Amino acid sequence: MSSKIFKFKGSLSIILLTILVSGINLRSAAQQNFIKNPIVPGYFADPTIIKDNGNWYIYATIDPWGADELGVLETKDFKTFTQKHINWPTKKACTSPTSNGSMVWAPSIRKVNGLFYMYVAVGSEVWAGVSEHPLGPWRNAKADNTPLVTAKDYPAVHNIDPDCFIDDDGQTYLYWGSGFNWIKGHCMAVKLKKDMVTFDGAPRDITPPHYFEAPHVVKRNGIYYLMYSQGKAIDATYQVRYSTGKTPFGPWTEGIYDPILSTSADSSTYGPGHHTVFKVNKQCYILYHRIHPQKKDYVLRELCLDSLNFDAKGNILKINPKGVKAF
Repeated sequence: MSSKIFKFKGSLSIILLTILVSGINLRSAAQQNFIKNPIVPGYFADPTIIKDNGNWYIYATIDPWGADELGVLETKDFKTFTQKHINWPTKKACTSPTSNGSMVWAPSIRKVNGLFYMYVAVGSEVWAGVSEHPLGPWRNAKADNTPLVTAKDYPAVHNIDPDCFIDDDGQTYLYWGSGFNWIKGHCMAVKLKKDMVTFDGAPRDITPPHYFEAPHVVKRNGIYYLMYSQGKAIDATYQVRYSTGKTPFGPWTEGIYDPILSTSADSSTYGPGHHTVFKVNKQCYILYHRIHPQKKDYVLRELCLDSLNFDAKGNILKINPKGVKAF
């Protein structure tokens, strides 16, 4: 009898051990199939992203408050990243008589007619670059090597945070603008000619409700979504909002679920903002930065990735900042 009990206990132990190991393996597999926030070590902000030949390239501001160059991260799966260095923009190459001391900030990259175009803020001015490959060599897209928008062109506007939008018909538009002293943000917009650096008409102020900076335009089912950041980039007030319009210039109607991304109740997501949107397998994703808590007189920010979803009426839903399943 005791021998049978011993055998039964031994079998039960094997079963329990098998279940335990299976559970560990399942959790391990689940972890491998999930992209957690922050997605990469290090401190980066204001991201943009493009895919080319199976590789994703993220370009971003290097914290704190920019560097002499951009942060460039190459990845295939959003789990393993390689930091790259590109020759342009640099603080030295993108300095004009009207520039201030601000470093290299907030790029936007788009591919048009086989070429890559970059719009980036350096010295509180907007510069335009062009390359045949995401990693360069890059060069100023203007033959005279001057900024596309100087610091003095629109005195009421902090001329930073450029974003390029390509409409369904191939027409390109440039958006940019912030405010000074964390108030009175302005959003400028202009149609671009085919050379990607000549303005087709005069830039106009299209500032939507509760806008401060970091415009980003997407289009879905004929609706233009002007997305942007509000609040101070240095604290918990920073957040992502949006407005909709029937044209690339508005007029704009504020989103009903605004803000769609803000500091969470437990502060695990703190001061999120300055984002970009991209799509994989019909699912939209939002790539943005959040503030890494620390006790310095500057902010350190880290890159995060979450799903971006819509309701049946086309309203952008509030974002649940928890990371995403692996692509």
